[in-house]
Amino acid sequence: MAQAAGTRNWFAIWVSVAVVVVIALVIGLVVWMNNAATDPGTAPSGSGIDQQTGAVVVGSGEQTLDVYLDFMCPICGQFESVYGEEMVDLANDGTVTLNIHPIAILDRASQGTEFSTRSANALYCVAESDPDAAVPFMQEMFAKQPEENSTGLTDEEILAIAKDAGVTDIDSCVADQTYAQFVTTMTPKTPLSPGQDRIGTPTIAVNGETIALSTLPPQGQFATLFD
Repeated sequence: MAQAAGTRNWFAIWVSVAVVVVIALVIGLVVWMNNAATDPGTAPSGSGIDQQTGAVVVGSGEQTLDVYLDFMCPICGQFESVYGEEMVDLANDGTVTLNIHPIAILDRASQGTEFSTRSANALYCVAESDPDAAVPFMQEMFAKQPEENSTGLTDEEILAIAKDAGVTDIDSCVADQTYAQFVTTMTPKTPLSPGQDRIGTPTIAVNGETIALSTLPPQGQFATLFD
């Protein structure tokens, strides 16, 4: 009887230990998941990037123009073709600081390749390597913009565009999606356009105030927004 009782005691002890181990594992898993959910990801630290806002910064004018874009967004491509040169001119002549925010809201429209995230990450890779190459890269990405609901551009095609813009040292940054989590973190921080109840692209903010696309001036008169 004494031996049986001893056996039962050891069994109870081992069961208790096992329960404690399982609880510790569960707690550790929950902590890890919470940390993963709140991890902002690696932030690009180049001189041409605002780490707080996620903007690729062009120029240093007193007034500000913020543009939130998704490289899969067809309206973003249209916006770039109509106003792109004017925006860059305003940055280059000292009128505005142009803040380009690459975001990803259309990963669902690239047949599982997550083109929006990959291309936004690539813009950060380029801007990190050479701030002066960011705008040429962006312009060429829109010039070769894939159709919505296609697989998008491959990493190799994106790297070829970066090479044309003068950047050749970002292969691992693109392949590893170094800034993908940062893109995911910054995307929900996109302000809403007037009259909208969800994030859309392009989103335009003039001196910190978002404006409706319907209020944009005709081509060639973009500068009137800053008069």
